[in-house]
Amino acid sequence: MIKLERSLSIWEVTLMSIGIIIGAGIYVVIGEAAGLTGNSLWISFIIGAVVATFTGLSYAELSSRYPKAGAEYVYVQNSFGKTYAWLAGWLLIAGNIIGGATVALGFSNYFSALFHTPIIPIAIVALVFCGIILILGIKETASVTILFTLIEAIGLFIIIFIGMQKFGSVDYLQLTNGIKGIIEGGVLIFFSYIGFQSITRLAEETKQPKKSIPKAIIISIIATTIIYILVAIAAVSVIPAEELSLEGAPLARIAETAFGKNSFVLLSAIALFSTFNTALMMLLSGSRLVYGISKEKALPKLFSKVSKKTLSPWTAIVGVVFVAILFLFIGDLKYIANLTNFTVFSVFVIINGSLIFIRVKKPIKKGFKVPISIGKIPILPLFGIITSVFMIMNLSIEILALGFFLIFIGLIVHLFFKKISKT
Repeated sequence: MIKLERSLSIWEVTLMSIGIIIGAGIYVVIGEAAGLTGNSLWISFIIGAVVATFTGLSYAELSSRYPKAGAEYVYVQNSFGKTYAWLAGWLLIAGNIIGGATVALGFSNYFSALFHTPIIPIAIVALVFCGIILILGIKETASVTILFTLIEAIGLFIIIFIGMQKFGSVDYLQLTNGIKGIIEGGVLIFFSYIGFQSITRLAEETKQPKKSIPKAIIISIIATTIIYILVAIAAVSVIPAEELSLEGAPLARIAETAFGKNSFVLLSAIALFSTFNTALMMLLSGSRLVYGISKEKALPKLFSKVSKKTLSPWTAIVGVVFVAILFLFIGDLKYIANLTNFTVFSVFVIINGSLIFIRVKKPIKKGFKVPISIGKIPILPLFGIITSVFMIMNLSIEILALGFFLIFIGLIVHLFFKKISKT
């Protein structure tokens, strides 16, 4: 059987992780979040960072134990069994597909701001191009994502530089909608942290994954949190939060206020690279999950096919891109971003629970270990569970209803494949 190519270095997976994290969220949802939080936007980024860190450490330890493309499916299977493993895998596949569609819409919004084009057709084209790059191979994909990561980082540093000129011009503790607004902003902002867990699915394509993946997760969360806080402070220093919330291309508008219309074009162009990069990484992550779960015989064998020429799981890629295109027609950026968050928070509860279970039943002997324990019980994963449940509880009723419907559909699909496998 043809296998994936193990060719990624630690710096490549770290930059890929940073690339997916600082992409869509900061360029797309920062405006929406500002409308909820006011000038205290930076606090919501800290809330998102705390939740990400608790679970990021759990991912680091689990990836050190089980360096497989199936990632979450494999982790949960080794703790709670195949049914919960399938549910985790199903939610993450859905989250990556829906997230890819969300970011493609963000890409299309910036593209429209530049060229006055229709939203949905351009988003479809962006997803198709992502699929083509993924099929070309992992090294080609890594080269694109690293280049685009450097470009999008330049855009964020421009925003920070602009904001430095007006630092202290507003009250950064001003709460437009009180504590509730900060929390709701944190829930939405968390979309901008999604990505650190994605590189665990590249374990079968990474050199020395037991060491490289945990280090990449930790470095990428720290680096992006610092950048995010600075950008959030800069954004509300330049444009009032309520005005920022009305902008389809918020960071580009910030640049325009400082440097004129040419800078709007520049930042919009950088945002195109950023949002495309994040969509690419989400679809990469989703396709590797589909491939990995198919290898575990929990999805049709069709999705575990690997191209002889490019060594990429081309059938999984095609399937993920096709379904992402279907989700474009929901059209509401904030709605589908929060639906993605529901899938991720739900899986974070399962992942943190898995680490606690595995630590008790199979104490770790070597590799990365989450610090601070009472007896055999690691404490930080408990906080990971609590914060993830808290974030879920602050989603809207509509998102919760659709999220639980996704879970229901996932269980039906699992029972269907389980029945087929017995016949």
